[in-house]
Amino acid sequence: MDTSLLTEEDLYLFNEGTHSRLYEKLGAHPARSGGEVGVHFALWAPDAARVSVIGDFNHWDHSRHPLRPRDRSGIWEGFIPAVLPGAKYKYHLESKVGGHTVDKADPFAFHAETAPRTASIVWDIGYVWGDDSWMARRGPKNGLGAPISIYEVHLGSWRRVPEEGNRSLTYREIAPLLADYAAEMGYTHVELLPVMEHPFYGSWGYQTTGYFAPTSRYGTPQDFMCLVDRLHRRGIGVILDWVPSHFPTDSHGLSFFDGTHLFEHQDPREGFHPDWSSSIFNYGRHEVRSFLTSNALFWLDRYHADGLRVDAVASMLYRDYSREEGKWIPNIYGGRENLEAVRFLRRLNEEVYRVHPDTQTIAEESTAWSMVSRPSYLGGLGFGFKWDMGWMHDTLEYLRKDPVHRKYHLDRLSFRMIYAYHENFILPLSHDEVTHAKGSLLHQMPGDDWQKFANLRLLYGYMFGQPGKKLLFMGADLGQRGEWNHESSVEWHLLQYEPHSGLRRWVQDLNRLYGREPALHELDAEPGGFEWIDCSDTDNSVLSFLRKGGAARDRILVACNFTPVPRIGYRIGVPREGRWAEVLNSDAQMYGGGGHGNLGAAHAEPIPWHGRSFSVKVTLPPLAVVFFKSGQAIENVT
Repeated sequence: MDTSLLTEEDLYLFNEGTHSRLYEKLGAHPARSGGEVGVHFALWAPDAARVSVIGDFNHWDHSRHPLRPRDRSGIWEGFIPAVLPGAKYKYHLESKVGGHTVDKADPFAFHAETAPRTASIVWDIGYVWGDDSWMARRGPKNGLGAPISIYEVHLGSWRRVPEEGNRSLTYREIAPLLADYAAEMGYTHVELLPVMEHPFYGSWGYQTTGYFAPTSRYGTPQDFMCLVDRLHRRGIGVILDWVPSHFPTDSHGLSFFDGTHLFEHQDPREGFHPDWSSSIFNYGRHEVRSFLTSNALFWLDRYHADGLRVDAVASMLYRDYSREEGKWIPNIYGGRENLEAVRFLRRLNEEVYRVHPDTQTIAEESTAWSMVSRPSYLGGLGFGFKWDMGWMHDTLEYLRKDPVHRKYHLDRLSFRMIYAYHENFILPLSHDEVTHAKGSLLHQMPGDDWQKFANLRLLYGYMFGQPGKKLLFMGADLGQRGEWNHESSVEWHLLQYEPHSGLRRWVQDLNRLYGREPALHELDAEPGGFEWIDCSDTDNSVLSFLRKGGAARDRILVACNFTPVPRIGYRIGVPREGRWAEVLNSDAQMYGGGGHGNLGAAHAEPIPWHGRSFSVKVTLPPLAVVFFKSGQAIENVT
């Protein structure tokens, strides 16, 4: 009796490179045949001479359960009775090439053994979701005009249990804690470093082997669904870090899969990544594109992810990325652009937004490639957002300087507005900025301890004042002192000390103000949302600018003093008369500051300044940012 899940149309779309639901067809799927319960297995291995399923149900004997080839599609399939969910298995492949034999994990497995074990596990990923309300209304919350403040998290080191050998929390243990913390802090989204199965914990998930399986280090697929579900029910979106740029060379993974370079290029000048000692996907191969597109849709379809942050996009776009002259192959036109990767990314984004228009794709792209976050029909790559790596590098370089030298480098900050609306940007202070001997963000700030905290509050306030969505890595919001270590927990104990608890309160209030004031988020991706007041006061190292919402009444004045000298009676031009309430001040004592301020408000006078008819005379505290709101009806932030 025919038990195949694959139709002729499936085979056609797969070989054409346009199949986006392969996870429903390939891999291991519980099924029935002639009244018998078992599992249908299907694997793509076109250069295999023989394929069999080995597992704990047949004592890992490769002679017991051979699969049969499906026409000339390169797919092997078969039904094995009496195999139940929970069974461990691999594929035994004998290659047509050189008699090569190997045991491989299933590329489409939904579950896997916990490392260092490498077998796949038959699994039913059914789950009863409780996030219907979130899913029905998430579109506007993920949109360009929404306040999006992202809390980036590495699950294995967010919180640990020292009483039990310093173990990581499980998905179900972390679910209520993370959801409550993110909601309490005012974050709108949580972004998880890659949760897809990976053999080496120290890769943080960026060396993926099980593209369709959440890592079993913290539980089952349903346990991970519970985590996503819990976050959604607290009103928190979930973004997953996704790595289609490269994969590790572990023998049980995708590399040299059927005795040939099936998923990767054969020539190491195209197929091997020198930065990460990993393999590079062959985006020109139709079946590889089907595999990757199906994987992206899988996490949106079955795990209700609200977005995918695509890692290392720059490494995909350039054939010479991190390669010396003569160690890369030009494209057919002699250029350095990877045309196949460009076509894949455009097609991927088109498919994601066609099926899930209420989600977002986010590019970590570190070069000046144009139109990354513009639609493919306009010539763009089609992403929804792009990380602004330039803003991150320039801003941190500036803030690391002793304030006495900052007057000579203020253009590091003002330069950003030349390109700020070329893309839909996210401003990232991510895990990459607190690793590889950089130290924590607090450590990177100059001065004594008080000045370090003041500089850090200033950095965050400046970020929240700038146009663009926000991202902070875990630990940054409480002023972690040590560099991030994936073997340790966030330094939660520091919250017993006032400078750290004050910093966390500052981030909490920034999130609240950002979410409440349309001027700070509504036109994040439109030039009309920002206006310089003065970006040339180098002598005082002061920047002042307006953020604007769609309604004329929505105006926020942001003034930053990047020196430890208070600026008393500092005059700033404003567009209207009346009361400008001081709605946030990073030097407030409740945040750990010195308490300099403006007694709640400044009043605009008919004194022309900065090319405007009115101006306010204010106190700018040392190493601080102050937010003023125009109008009388001002809601208290806290």
